[in-house]
Amino acid sequence: MGKAVTKIRPQPNFDLQEPGMYKVLYLNDDQTAMDFVIETLVTVFNHSETIAKDITQKVHNEGSSVVAILPYEIAEQKGVEVTQLARTAGYPLQIKLEPVD
Repeated sequence: MGKAVTKIRPQPNFDLQEPGMYKVLYLNDDQTAMDFVIETLVTVFNHSETIAKDITQKVHNEGSSVVAILPYEIAEQKGVEVTQLARTAGYPLQIKLEPVD
């Protein structure tokens, strides 16, 4: 009778990383109506009317503002959605994504 052979199974690597979080920023321009910006913040990002007005004012005064912090895929999808709404309405609103440090 021969010796028993012990086989070692490789262990799976479960060290998966969570998807990174991204800041969604609105950039100010001289053509996009503030009411449109407020509307997108309420409908796309589910902000209250009051918060949406505060963010819109910050975009206007400071040139940009973070409107949400989301996982990359969701941030990208919402950015595309707002951009499409803006273009359909004839506005040049720009959206920018930045990784959270």
